[in-house]
Amino acid sequence: MKIKKCFFVAAAAITLASCGGKSGGMSLADLQDNEFAVRTVGSSNADFQTTYPATIKGIQDVDVRPKVSGFITKIFVHEGQRVSAGQVMFTIDSQTYQATVRQCQATVNTAKAQLNTSRLTYENNKKLFDQKIIGQYELSTAQNAYATAQANLAQAQASLASAQEQLSWCTIKAPASGVVGSLPYKVGTLASASTALTTVSDVSTIEVFFSVSEANMLAMTKTSGSSAAAIQAFPALKLQLADGSIYNHPGKVVKMSGVIDASTGSYSIIAHFPNPDKLLKSGGAGQIIIPNISNNAIIIPQAAVSTVQDKYFVYKVGKDNKVKYTEITVEPQNDGKNFVVKSGLNLGDRFVSIGITKLSDGMEIKPITEAQYQQKLKKAEELAKSQATAAGFAGAMKK
Repeated sequence: MKIKKCFFVAAAAITLASCGGKSGGMSLADLQDNEFAVRTVGSSNADFQTTYPATIKGIQDVDVRPKVSGFITKIFVHEGQRVSAGQVMFTIDSQTYQATVRQCQATVNTAKAQLNTSRLTYENNKKLFDQKIIGQYELSTAQNAYATAQANLAQAQASLASAQEQLSWCTIKAPASGVVGSLPYKVGTLASASTALTTVSDVSTIEVFFSVSEANMLAMTKTSGSSAAAIQAFPALKLQLADGSIYNHPGKVVKMSGVIDASTGSYSIIAHFPNPDKLLKSGGAGQIIIPNISNNAIIIPQAAVSTVQDKYFVYKVGKDNKVKYTEITVEPQNDGKNFVVKSGLNLGDRFVSIGITKLSDGMEIKPITEAQYQQKLKKAEELAKSQATAAGFAGAMKK
């Protein structure tokens, strides 16, 4: 029985090997031949879109901070509430500041009394001087005392005004119109000038920040002629929200950072989106979508393009079926699968679309269609599996 089993395994291995050696008239070595998928350049309308991660901020985000220190006594707003500029939001314990105002008011009252006394003295001495009862020294002394009393009153009034202003700071008002952010501090918390009680965000218009690589921005700048022209040339933008939906108002690029981020090698771009329904909130995230529509464009798959130091190359196929390593230029925006060719390829040109890693400049090939090439790869894969199975049987027979 053991001899029969071994004989059966050997026969099966030989049969698989003989079948796998030519699967439909093709051997595994056929993968290394000169047949390559070739496509002829045509034109079509390109409707691409490029996406960039984006962060959402209100057009004006203002921290609300107290100007004086004290315990929070009342909170008049809630998170998400819309407030107007000047609306009362918080109050801080004001007893100490009220006492200071009263003290300064008393000082003003004293200064006024002293001023009245010194004025009467000066006026009386002036009459006496006119009657030559007193001399110039007595008159000048009274005049100086009167001027000093005036200065003391002015100083006391300035101190009172300062104390009243500090007292008013105990009532914290909205610095701008907008939506109230989070309220991390509750009544009884000791607040100071370094404490941001909340944020008021003006979300009538939203600023959306996203980054574009230096290479893409340079390409757009060269095409448009300047950075300002490149910004104006940006098409209307779409905003994809966190739930995957598209925001129903288009946006417009308004400005670009003047400095490249050294850590990412990219420019920061800012776009404005209207927010009439207050759907967008400051601090949110999404995806900026930049559409790119080209009529009668030459579109080729990225798999047919090799990149060398920011330059793009394809293998053009000549009439003699020899390939030529040819440089092309492409639009900076793409969909991640295809390129829109600006120069280097013309209508009617042929190029190798699949398997360019096996090519070399000047190599003669046998053009086939992409469908034929894919069929060839499929058969080769089946052949490889058959040979692997045959090898497994052969190993089992030896054991």
